[in-house]
Amino acid sequence: MIQFIKQFKFMLVLCLTLLLTNFLSTPVEAAPPDYSGGVANEYTYEEAFFLDSYPITFSGKPTITERKTKDKITKTYRFNLTSKSGDKLTRSIVYESTLENRADKGQTTSQTTIKSYSEKITTASKAVFTLDDFQFSQAAVNDNRPASDFYSGDLVGRKIYKVTRPGAPKDYTELITVHMTGRNMGYENFWGATETQIIDYEIITNSGTTFVTSKVSDSKTKTLKYQPHDPSISSFPGGHIVVSNSEMVGKYTYAYPYYSRAGVIELSQKNATSIERLIVPKFRDLNKHWAKDAIEKLYSIGVFDETSQFFSPNTPMNRYQYTIGVLKAVDMRVYDTKSKVNSTKSIFKDIDRRDKGYSYIESAVNQGIIHGITADTFKPDDPITRAQAVAVLVRALGMEGRAPSPGYKTKFSDDRLIPNWAKDSAYVAYELGLVQGDAHKRFKPQQQLTRAEASAMIQRFLEFLEHDLQENYREDILQMN
Repeated sequence: MIQFIKQFKFMLVLCLTLLLTNFLSTPVEAAPPDYSGGVANEYTYEEAFFLDSYPITFSGKPTITERKTKDKITKTYRFNLTSKSGDKLTRSIVYESTLENRADKGQTTSQTTIKSYSEKITTASKAVFTLDDFQFSQAAVNDNRPASDFYSGDLVGRKIYKVTRPGAPKDYTELITVHMTGRNMGYENFWGATETQIIDYEIITNSGTTFVTSKVSDSKTKTLKYQPHDPSISSFPGGHIVVSNSEMVGKYTYAYPYYSRAGVIELSQKNATSIERLIVPKFRDLNKHWAKDAIEKLYSIGVFDETSQFFSPNTPMNRYQYTIGVLKAVDMRVYDTKSKVNSTKSIFKDIDRRDKGYSYIESAVNQGIIHGITADTFKPDDPITRAQAVAVLVRALGMEGRAPSPGYKTKFSDDRLIPNWAKDSAYVAYELGLVQGDAHKRFKPQQQLTRAEASAMIQRFLEFLEHDLQENYREDILQMN
């Protein structure tokens, strides 16, 4: 019986570990399918068609495959779509992207062309549109930052269709030329991803020119949500789940000037929501504490790994714990240093390479997220200051360069007390809404953060990655353009 209990406990711990490992290794990616302004979920794809004298909305389920190598990505799309009126669209298209990784710049560029393309549309009135020629070029740059990637691209293209209509003379040739220009922008991190495309089409027909603008955005987010445990007699009161959502929204604005016809078509598709259950924290010193929710969220996702029943929220957070906590919170990849223990010295004389958190510190230093107090000392047990903590967050985003040219002042009343090395981070953190001043608008750069304050700061950082970026890359862009 005792042996059975030991085995059961072992399997329970193993299952919880695998669950958390799976959660912390699931990437989030987002991208609208193709460059036609369409939207999709796991069952249905929809897009609008404007080559005829009126819009047609098609739907169906596409087949999408992707093949990746070190420096090339090949994507294949196959569409078999129909409309409610009986119109049919078939399309097969293969995109080939060549990647160039500039590790020295922390960026990746890509050039995308079309390897093969066939398309045919047959309307209910028996008009047939067949793709005859195509040209396409898309270029993008991805800024690979520690906590999140940010990217932007531009595209140009031209398509020529041959058109046959019932009753048209045999020697009559009708051609439609479609010119397209556009751009896409997005971000991708562990907590969310959004890509927004805006494409303008100029459709030249024998009757006149049609103008169409498509805007489509794909967003995926992970959100932590507390779920109470209803029974009053239980070993725990509740715990957190990860709620994953995915939605595409699109809008076409079109005008047929020669028909005095114009309008808007809006499309949207949502994927089914998925949930993951996380481990339950059992700290005994957080009851009614103002930072209880932030601390328990971070513990649930593995940011803190305390085995004690006491978190000690009002004691100082040290530099070592905070740095590791931020890297774990954003699922930052770290280097395995175990094989190098005997051959390489620690980058700091006051941190042992054999320490289980050493690889996080080394990665943070190598990526410029945090620096030692001196060239060879990290002072891992020193309390982290507000200036140091904020600098870690902004550097992880790679946004310290977004501050103005030197000579500016932050909006904090104690601006003169902010060290020069931290001023850019303090400025950017305020503009991004990561931090605010106190009641007197003071930043208090040298203030030592408690474990509760540090937890609240990391939680706000995660909210920024979950929600603020999505709003900026979807709602703000779609409303501006």
